[in-house]
Amino acid sequence: MNSACRSLCRTLFAFGVAMCLQSANAADISAPPPVKHVDARSAQKLLSHTNLFILDIRTPEEFKSFHIAGATNIDFHGSNFEQRVSSLDKSKTYLVHCAAGVRSAKACGKMSQLHFPNLYNLEGGFRAWEKAGKPVEKEK
Repeated sequence: MNSACRSLCRTLFAFGVAMCLQSANAADISAPPPVKHVDARSAQKLLSHTNLFILDIRTPEEFKSFHIAGATNIDFHGSNFEQRVSSLDKSKTYLVHCAAGVRSAKACGKMSQLHFPNLYNLEGGFRAWEKAGKPVEKEK
């Protein structure tokens, strides 16, 4: 192999390594944080977490009937859901729930894309919470 060929091989190798590193770094930056799924019992343990924000994404009517004490309601189907969620404090830990778990899983996906690092989805939603006999309160 002559010196021109060796030089070209080194250049191509260095370019390939640089491209791999750039691709790996881009993946690290854009990869959304994982969502943790918890049952009602584990969710109740989270309530002692001082930085916990309970996000109830049901409709305002559902929320008014009964909800988890201290929860904040942002309707998943509301026209400004993503805008309201994106303004929340990302340093907090979020327990997200809906009625049965479908909307909250979707909401957690959106929040993860917005790079919320600490997301917990209540499996089975508010129904599972009630079925487990966990405390609820009614809007006053």
